[in-house]
Amino acid sequence: MKKYYEIGKIPYKGPNSKEPFAFKYYNPDEVINGKKMRDHLKFALSYWHTIDYCGLDMFGGNTSEKNFNETEPFKIYKAKADFAFDLMEKLSIDYYCFHDADIAPEGKTYKETIENFNKMVDYLKEKQDKTGKKLLWDTANNFGDKTFMAGAATSPNADVFAVAAAKVKACLDANVKLGGSGYVFWGGREGYDTLINTNMGLELDNLARFLKLARDYGRKIGFKGDYYIEPKPKEPTKHQYDFDAATCANFLRQYDLTKDFKLNIEANHATLAGHTFQHELRVARVNGIFGSIDANQGDVMLGWDTDQFPTNIYDTTFAMYEVIKEGGFTNGGLNFDAKTRRQSNTLEDILLAYIAGMDAFAKGFRLALKIIEDGRIDKFVEERYSSYNSGIGKKIVDNQLTLEELSDYAMKLDEVKVASGRQEYLEAIVNNIIFEEK
Repeated sequence: MKKYYEIGKIPYKGPNSKEPFAFKYYNPDEVINGKKMRDHLKFALSYWHTIDYCGLDMFGGNTSEKNFNETEPFKIYKAKADFAFDLMEKLSIDYYCFHDADIAPEGKTYKETIENFNKMVDYLKEKQDKTGKKLLWDTANNFGDKTFMAGAATSPNADVFAVAAAKVKACLDANVKLGGSGYVFWGGREGYDTLINTNMGLELDNLARFLKLARDYGRKIGFKGDYYIEPKPKEPTKHQYDFDAATCANFLRQYDLTKDFKLNIEANHATLAGHTFQHELRVARVNGIFGSIDANQGDVMLGWDTDQFPTNIYDTTFAMYEVIKEGGFTNGGLNFDAKTRRQSNTLEDILLAYIAGMDAFAKGFRLALKIIEDGRIDKFVEERYSSYNSGIGKKIVDNQLTLEELSDYAMKLDEVKVASGRQEYLEAIVNNIIFEEK
């Protein structure tokens, strides 16, 4: 394999190490609660940001180059694949994710584009067989080309619906060939810019029809994994139909899709919707539709999807708290939907960014386990709702009372005292666990 770095495989050296190219908290083969860390966290490399992104933003061009000195289209994309698998090996990452447009050159026609895609899928299969790396999930880029300017499944043009279906079919075929355990639908342009020109009812119905067609085809060809919807409120579209986890839960229930579809929650999308990362994970969890995570973070000073590598330990701790409470990942994992900053434009910066993000989630995982093992927060929450364990509360939970009976009960009360929520005390417990000195 071509050598891209002078740096070898990234070792684990512990929290006291000052070596930049070493893990401080992620020890992939360390066994915790009966499983290796790599199996708890299931880290994945994002092809689009890691392998293809070259520093472009809305105000400036590329700041790096990732053609790896190749000029012919297929040689470029094979070199990208070689780099991707080399990078995963160096970082002890077992999984990767991609859009169809990420891995192969575009053709002159849709047919040629899909043929190019299929050729590169065969090459990725060869790489997987040699290295043991796995596909976590793939997805169709049904938002980048001008064809999808008014949506894909929700486009007012039926031909666009058909083109989107062809691309999803190709991606599902690839998923089965590569042994993927998930398939993602991100509706980047499944929404509207103005209601003046929009038939919302038809668009939502068509989106559901599209998802059902994809579900049925996938099951027919042997896809046994989870289908994921990835919530996002806006950008590029003013309003997207997958606004947040609650909106998606309602949509999936309305169209009877909850058996096959779960959510792929992204941190930066959560904040764009005005929620915390933990909130979106909790909503998915309590609705029984938690599936996978796109790991990144945004910048509170900027109002768009900055897709930064996650380094906020509070966010990663509370995220892993939700994952642990869910019982861990099933088919999903932690995909780094994150890109290095425009000024971090060397290949070494990619390694450093992944080390930072992986360590942040590894530390968050360790801290979340400590919070749960400590037990004080869970005990407080249990006691706070203890009035529903007996008496009138138990009858409410068991659906044994009418509104009239509740009213009669309330009329006999002299005073109702609600106990303190002790938010500051609980936050201090979290700080105590996070900053505990050895």
